[in-house]
Amino acid sequence: VLLVQVKSQICHGVAQYAKCSPNTGCGCLHIPGAINVGICSYEFLVECSELVKCDHNNLCYEPDHRCFHHPRCQSSPVCYPVPTYNRQLCPPITMTNITTTAPVPTTTTTRAQQLGNIPANATWAQNAVTIAGGNGYGGATNQLSVPHGLFVDDDQTVVIAEWANHRIVQWKKSDTTNGQVVAGGKDAGNGLHQLDRPTDVLIDKETNSLTICDYGNRRVVRWSRRSGTTQGEILIDNIQCYGLAMDEQRYLYVSDWEKDEVRRYQLGEKNSTLVAGGNGKGDELNQLNWPKYLFVDRQQTVYVSDYNNHRVMKWNKGANEGIVIIGGQGQGNALTQLYYPNDLVIDTLGTLYVADSWNHRVMRCTQGDKQKQGAVIVGGNGQGAGANQFNFPFGLSFDRHGNLYVADRDNNRVQRFSIE
Repeated sequence: VLLVQVKSQICHGVAQYAKCSPNTGCGCLHIPGAINVGICSYEFLVECSELVKCDHNNLCYEPDHRCFHHPRCQSSPVCYPVPTYNRQLCPPITMTNITTTAPVPTTTTTRAQQLGNIPANATWAQNAVTIAGGNGYGGATNQLSVPHGLFVDDDQTVVIAEWANHRIVQWKKSDTTNGQVVAGGKDAGNGLHQLDRPTDVLIDKETNSLTICDYGNRRVVRWSRRSGTTQGEILIDNIQCYGLAMDEQRYLYVSDWEKDEVRRYQLGEKNSTLVAGGNGKGDELNQLNWPKYLFVDRQQTVYVSDYNNHRVMKWNKGANEGIVIIGGQGQGNALTQLYYPNDLVIDTLGTLYVADSWNHRVMRCTQGDKQKQGAVIVGGNGQGAGANQFNFPFGLSFDRHGNLYVADRDNNRVQRFSIE
């Protein structure tokens, strides 16, 4: 028996058409590719004959429509209306017991697994709380220096790649005053006990270790999280890495900004598979120009912040070219533009969140929007050090509750925006 919580319009851990609301006309319509994740919707808003199939990327272009499985109407996924009054039509069940044979995960490795259910209409407090750093540039335990990528653990411990201190630090929820060095911190160098300008970090629960992009040393390394660890081991050498991701099959994805490509590695094997780019530097759909941060969903779809092209790209598994989710219209601050994007997250509904660094804001974008237009969810109040401002946001992560964490690079701090 699983204890399943249904929030807003999202249903998680229940079968197709399962009850998700006191309204008996409502059922859970599953999202293509997701595992027992859908939206609680009224099943009789339209006739089956009125529904059209989703496109080959499972996208819909009509406003207020989402791509769902609806096998009572068609065998292929269809575009189904999700009106703004859907919550009133299908009010959520706060808690319910659902009998299922689905296994209960015991560990979290990937960012996709880590995400909780973020409602489609979620909002966040506009003033953040500083949970790490914020005490100026420096190497003391209460300081950060140019934080880049970050990862939030199940217990809300935040692990941060510190570019200028050449170290990885963790800040526990119970102590937002001081961090703890968990890798590096021995000045810049290429020894196994050292790092040189790390840019990204993952927590691997299965091996109780950290996977780190050691940018300045052109390598990916692994450090045990066990107490007393003094050095790491090299996983991948001679790669100009920047961003990292891991999927549920434990394949490691690495962006190589020098070769303008993303590759997938099986841990312990030397061979790799090209999954994005690799066709020279450029702005065509089969090219990248300085790929930085990555996100990989449960279908092994790869999302890339294509830094110098000011866009976010989606590469389906096995695809020869990518799809522009947002941006690609030159640098700028319009809602259809990005200005040097960095870290990104895709939630269980396929919604994109991206750190739009040089616009000093975090954007949200729904896939399938013909206009490729985003919305500012936090920041966007000019460059600054206020609680509602950023000075080049870089790293981005959510905890299981939907709270948003942002590495605010040049303010040398990590900010938490509470979900409302």
